Amino acid sequence: MPKLFALLDCNNFYVSCERLFRPALEGRPVVVLSNNDGCIIARSNEAKALGIAMGEPFFKCRKFIEAHQVQVFSSNYALYGDISQRVMTVLGQLEPEVEVYSIDEAFFRLPQGRAEALLANGRHLRETIKRQVGIPVSIGFGPTKTLAKIANRIAKKQPEHGGVFVLPEGDCSPILAGIAAGDVWGIGRQHSRKLASWGIRTALDLSKADDAWLRKQLTITGLRTAMELRGVSCHLLGESPAPRKSVTSSRSFGQPVSDLAGLREALSSYIGIAAEKLRAEGLKAGCLQVYLTTNRFREKDPQYSGSQTANLSAPTSSTTELIGIAGGLLKRLYRPGFAYQKVGVILLDLVAASRMQPRLFAPVVKGDEKLMAAIDRINSRWGRDTVQSAAVGLAPDGAAWKGRQSRKSPAYTTSWLELPVVEAC
Repeated sequence: MPKLFALLDCNNFYVSCERLFRPALEGRPVVVLSNNDGCIIARSNEAKALGIAMGEPFFKCRKFIEAHQVQVFSSNYALYGDISQRVMTVLGQLEPEVEVYSIDEAFFRLPQGRAEALLANGRHLRETIKRQVGIPVSIGFGPTKTLAKIANRIAKKQPEHGGVFVLPEGDCSPILAGIAAGDVWGIGRQHSRKLASWGIRTALDLSKADDAWLRKQLTITGLRTAMELRGVSCHLLGESPAPRKSVTSSRSFGQPVSDLAGLREALSSYIGIAAEKLRAEGLKAGCLQVYLTTNRFREKDPQYSGSQTANLSAPTSSTTELIGIAGGLLKRLYRPGFAYQKVGVILLDLVAASRMQPRLFAPVVKGDEKLMAAIDRINSRWGRDTVQSAAVGLAPDGAAWKGRQSRKSPAYTTSWLELPVVEAC
């Protein structure tokens, strides 16, 4: 039996997570800020209606936000990640073929059926997720992933559909004619400007473009997009992502850091995050790069940036080993007299831990895999950084390098110390 694609998308996800434990914010304008409270990365519909732009620096619109009583939150990725996992778990229990596409999106496949049955299934999914998790979602159905994306956009943008939309069978030209080419999955702003210069302004125009011309101008990827708009499926469910080639961990500091000790603490913290990602994916790194930079936007300050790379004698995912090697690289990089804005680590030459080839003449080194596994289990159960390297410092939360999060909500679902309190009256 032919199958359809569906896309589930959490509505204004970061905002919805913040509202989950503060229902009084429903109907009020809300925005969420990026790391260091820099830019706006999520907006409620009410904030969008006020004209607050995505990606706008917070300092530029702060007076406007305060004048309109917009509720502002620092990003709380521990909360968002946990709520995302709950949504995907519920979806996986209801649908057998699921591909998690991002923190707030997932594709799934199901047998083709009548529009009424698909609508009923979508509404059941929405109601179940709303009841069990508390997050509103939109669902779109279509014969290809690209068309499912368009159906989801209609479900989200047009309230009369109740959050669920099924593309009609047969000719979808009237619907595609109302979708801008730049809003098609995989096109983006740069390509949309080029397409507009060639007279291609809508999804319908793109679907009717010549195949040879599309392949020349937008490569095979653009041709596949056009074919998907025609109803020819080119992107299968659960296509294996390209193997990860590197892991990067870095943050801009809450305030400039000049001393080597502070930089070493920050770097150790970032290495802990990167090494944990390696272990979670069953990988080890054979090369490590450390970089350091000042704030290039402070043109009056002296500027400096640099990087150092080390090839490891044997691939590793040990936090302690990586911190030791990175500390030596940082010491060579460091120059006194500069106000540094960022330090970071990139782990390269990644290999699967299960397929790692031992070196013939290299000494056998007893690793600390059991220790790292124990730390990961503790942090998974009790929250990130419950156990961490002493190289991070004794009071990392108050360190100058710690990012600004002055408006961060509690980690309601991942920290015992921040559980919401319920009082009986």
